[in-house]
Amino acid sequence: MAARPPFHRSPLSRYPFTAFAPVVARLRTTHPYAVDAAVAVLVLFAVSLQWLFPDEGDDPLSLQGWLLGAATAVPLVWRRAAPFATACAVSVATPAQAVYHAPPPDLMYGGFVVLYTLAALGRPWQRRLMLAGWLIGVAVTIRHNEDADPFEYAFQLLSIVGAYALGVLARTQRAYTAELEDRARRLERERAADTARAAARERARIARDMHDILAHAVSLMVVQAEAGPVVVRSDPARAEAAFDAIAGTGRDAMAQLRRILGVLNEEQPDAGPRRLPQPGVDGLSGLVRQVTESTGLRVELRVTGEPRPLPPDTGVAAYRITQEALTNTVKHAYASSATVGLDWGADEVTLTVTDDGRGPSPAPGDGGGHGLIGIRERAAACGGDAVTGGGPDGGFLVAVRLPVGAGRRTGLG
Repeated sequence: MAARPPFHRSPLSRYPFTAFAPVVARLRTTHPYAVDAAVAVLVLFAVSLQWLFPDEGDDPLSLQGWLLGAATAVPLVWRRAAPFATACAVSVATPAQAVYHAPPPDLMYGGFVVLYTLAALGRPWQRRLMLAGWLIGVAVTIRHNEDADPFEYAFQLLSIVGAYALGVLARTQRAYTAELEDRARRLERERAADTARAAARERARIARDMHDILAHAVSLMVVQAEAGPVVVRSDPARAEAAFDAIAGTGRDAMAQLRRILGVLNEEQPDAGPRRLPQPGVDGLSGLVRQVTESTGLRVELRVTGEPRPLPPDTGVAAYRITQEALTNTVKHAYASSATVGLDWGADEVTLTVTDDGRGPSPAPGDGGGHGLIGIRERAAACGGDAVTGGGPDGGFLVAVRLPVGAGRRTGLG
């Protein structure tokens, strides 16, 4: 064990008031009336000492004097329930006690308690009225005492101001603590809201990925399954290739789904969301090849401009948009060929998917299904936009603009 440095002092010796922390905590959890009753008993005991043990030449304790002393202590039981009424009662009893009994009490214990309480809990006008009343009342009462020394004025008046100042400090500390607690609650609510929003965004992202994976895989499998029985007798090799394509597509979809579900199962409550390795524009050639080999749809990839690295979310969006557009072509377009275009500009990349199929639905107001909505949402999430509809030479067109570099910052605001 390491040796202590010279002149070592324990934390408790550096902060002696921490020794009273358990006592303060226990008092805060005690019933208020129990604490205030104990304060009243202590004040009554302190008031009675001067008459129980009088100085030589002083008047002995009388029943009337003790009752007036009790009148400055008993109301303290209700000092927090009714601070102003308690202060008024003690303010009347204290000068009466001082005038009736000669000499007056050395200290106005009850007065100090009510001044502190009213400064901490009272309304502004109550605090000001009581402070001014006590300052004037004490000065007049001391003046009434014929043999009062000059230092008694300063001592008593400063004692009143000190008790009032302690109450002001207590009120300020309570307000400061309440503000800190309120701020902590607001931060906790904001943190919970941020966590909920992040979880909702992650759920939406996973839902989009699962939709794209399943829709693409199922579409390819359906096409191959429909073609298999047609050629199973006339062209067994082609039929075998179709079934191999179905199996391969299914295995690929299952592998991607296992990765997604595995991440969901492994996430810890206190850890940030783990992001899966996602495909990007580098995977477009493989996607085009998979669609061509699995469905017989002739798909061509055309790249213009100078390719360069994209932000991860933009790369994923480009891949998933292309995947969804080709899936729609396979399912709905009845096309024989399709073209995927990737045009690299200075501040943006333009992605187009066109086919020679039957074109958009003739139904009025048909804006496309969930796939086209997902395409627009993915583009908007990257600060871009998407246009879908009939192509210039017939068929269907999906055109997406994805900002990069300075254009991306402008698009995201």
